[in-house]
Amino acid sequence: MWWRKIEEIWKTPDLRNSILFVLGMLAIFRAAAHLPIPGVDAVALRNFFSSNQLLGLLNLFSGGGLENFSVVMLGVGPYITASIIVQLLTMIVPRLEEISKEGEQGQHRINQYTRWLTVPLAILQAYSFIQLLKSQAGVRVLGTMDTWQLITSIVTITAGTIFVMWLGELISERKIGNGISLMIFAGIVASIPQHVQQALSTFDATQIPTLVAFLVIALITVVGVVVVNEAQRNIPVNYARMVKGPRTYGGSSTFLPLRLLQAGVIPIIFAISVILFPPMVAQFAARSQTAWLANLAEHTINLFQNQTFYAIAYFVLVFGFTYFYTAVIFKPDQISENLQKNGGFVPGIRPGKSTADYLGSTMNKVVFPGALFLAAIAILPLALRSFTGSQVLVFGGTSLLIVVSVVIETMRQINAQLVMRDYDEL
Repeated sequence: MWWRKIEEIWKTPDLRNSILFVLGMLAIFRAAAHLPIPGVDAVALRNFFSSNQLLGLLNLFSGGGLENFSVVMLGVGPYITASIIVQLLTMIVPRLEEISKEGEQGQHRINQYTRWLTVPLAILQAYSFIQLLKSQAGVRVLGTMDTWQLITSIVTITAGTIFVMWLGELISERKIGNGISLMIFAGIVASIPQHVQQALSTFDATQIPTLVAFLVIALITVVGVVVVNEAQRNIPVNYARMVKGPRTYGGSSTFLPLRLLQAGVIPIIFAISVILFPPMVAQFAARSQTAWLANLAEHTINLFQNQTFYAIAYFVLVFGFTYFYTAVIFKPDQISENLQKNGGFVPGIRPGKSTADYLGSTMNKVVFPGALFLAAIAILPLALRSFTGSQVLVFGGTSLLIVVSVVIETMRQINAQLVMRDYDEL
């Protein structure tokens, strides 16, 4: 039962310490999200965010730090954007592709490039948000900022982003879950009491159909995500019998699991980061003195406010990023090479390149229904909103999808560590 699992985790000292460490890092992140930068009208800022769908969604993924204009207001956004850019360049630039194939050392260099790229992106986004808030007509959010105050604010926000990135990496090193996903998860969970309070304060009998629709989509999301996360295709693998002196090794049969949703919740995070970027830049450029730039910005804002276009773009991005991230983390060439070194082979498939091609082809077929499901679940709240008109369903569906996926992935990693310790004891 679940309480026995908790008891087992608590009795494992290093695993217990890792979980407590992760919880401590998340608590520090939540505390930092409530440290505002001076010179901000907090009430006017919250009212402005409640009336803006784009910034409301950005605030969701910053863990509430954006709404408070805190030192960690950008959250993990710049780091996610930098990761997307570096991974795309890795697939395009031959030199970066060679570095990525150098094992642990190469991955360390790729991660270092991602950290370096995060800094200018954080500076750019910090400046953009400050100018965006200052340019809003009729909304007195920021006071008058001189050049020194502007530079100080940008440096503080950039330092906060680097701090959040560091916390995320510390969490990932503990192998209790993905640091980025857990920090977004913490922000979403922390905002639940506030959303519940707001919903109850304005609830009336006419909203009962909306509430029922939300419960239905919540149930569909939870059940669907659990089923898809647990689904996998097992590839049979046989190991040849090897004789070394008086001992015999191998001669066993096992399987290689190919998960239906190999990328987890990362495609959702990537897709939202990308789809929010054009309208964010457009809002910044909407008050430009250049006529053609202002017109282009206005058309871009109107385009992304079109729910049909938004849903199609969101669907395509989630679907595409599922394949993209799977290609990044699933390396059929390396798996084939490791199988061959250990005397393993897939029955009926020649070792080497043939095995790699077979694994790659099979993975593409397996990922297709997973990507289709993930993209469909992502836009399902948008489709339901067109019938109910409720803004809560848009945030609720995406948030629930991330929360369920992160919980499943975290529990999977904890179980893997428990199994590994059982083997060590044997």
